[in-house]
Amino acid sequence: MVRMIETFVYEVRESLTMAIAAIKINKMRSTLTLLGIAVGVFSIISVMTAMGVLLNSIESGMSQLGTNTFQVQRMPAFQTGDPRERAKLRNRKYITYVQGLRVKENATLAREVGLEAWSYGKIVMTLSGQKTNPNVSIAGEDLEGFSTNNWNIKEGRLFTQEELNTGRKVAILGTQVINKLFPKVYPVGETIRIDGDEYKVIGTIEPKGGMLGGNQDNFVAIPLNTFFRKYGKERDMHIMVEARSRETFDDCIEQVRGILRAARQVEPGQEDDFYIFSNDSLIEQFNDFTKYLRLGILAISAIALIAAGVGIMNIMLVSVTERTREIGIRKAIGAKKNNILTQFMLEAVILSQFGGIMGIIMGVSAGNILALSMSVPPIIPWDWVLIGFFVCSFIGIVFGVYPAWKASNLDPIESLRYE
Repeated sequence: MVRMIETFVYEVRESLTMAIAAIKINKMRSTLTLLGIAVGVFSIISVMTAMGVLLNSIESGMSQLGTNTFQVQRMPAFQTGDPRERAKLRNRKYITYVQGLRVKENATLAREVGLEAWSYGKIVMTLSGQKTNPNVSIAGEDLEGFSTNNWNIKEGRLFTQEELNTGRKVAILGTQVINKLFPKVYPVGETIRIDGDEYKVIGTIEPKGGMLGGNQDNFVAIPLNTFFRKYGKERDMHIMVEARSRETFDDCIEQVRGILRAARQVEPGQEDDFYIFSNDSLIEQFNDFTKYLRLGILAISAIALIAAGVGIMNIMLVSVTERTREIGIRKAIGAKKNNILTQFMLEAVILSQFGGIMGIIMGVSAGNILALSMSVPPIIPWDWVLIGFFVCSFIGIVFGVYPAWKASNLDPIESLRYE
């Protein structure tokens, strides 16, 4: 038994050595075959890596919602390309402040309900003339808006209920604004100017990072009533709701949905004219949104891999023809059909696997370029790396079978006569 195993290992090692030598002899042909496999694997791995990066960005970015918290907005986070659907969404009425108060007053399953309104594309200045780019967001918040958004005060303090009620001009800054306006100065106690009004900085917020290429730290938070006085009360509100527990989370969502449907006079049987999302639902919607894109890429990649497999078969058939005399000599000095079969199968598999490894490395690198551009941690999709590697081996075996079988069945006498 030991002798049989040693013989088998020796034969496989000899076949592997000869297969590698044959590949080295035909460098150009082997390189072109490798590239065919590499392109197919690259397209799969790069897309799946990019999708993983985007998913991680959403998961980390959505930590802006606190534990057991969901948010209500007029528009969904992801929109389809259907013009009629987009037009219908644009025609939705704003979620008003009064409707937000209805939720605050009647959502008995909620621990906290926060209300906020936003204005975008603002320039924030210091009294000395230092200013930001015109891309800062202004958030009008009530006190509960900070906890339901999972915003933690880093320095200074939160504004008080009295400052909220009276509409005091105080501000709390995100990290990106601080880095731009006060890179070397303690910001608390300083004064900033937004749209001609001056605000006293009373606090800063711990950084949250980016989501989908954006920056959650590039904003200034002011009391909600202060926001209303400056930008008007007819704003599209966001409602953030924290359920009392995980067990009551789904019931709390349904309760808030019922309150808003009644407040917005949505008829029974009609779909909601607002959007409720949580961490889980946003990730699920993102997966649905990108499902057909991934399927399309997989289909194209599969075609590319099949074409590369056909290329391997053609190369191996040419190789069998060119090496007919070599095969005849090997058979004449004692090589068995299995030895020839193993050699040519190993050549096909090695070509496929080297091409697959090239495609995997390029795909992971290309996908993580997106991660670097979005300032999120790079990833390696190990599941797809393994799938890609085994698919390459499978292609090498499938498309190498016929050439190997043909080589192993050559008649040694006829092979020796071949010129």
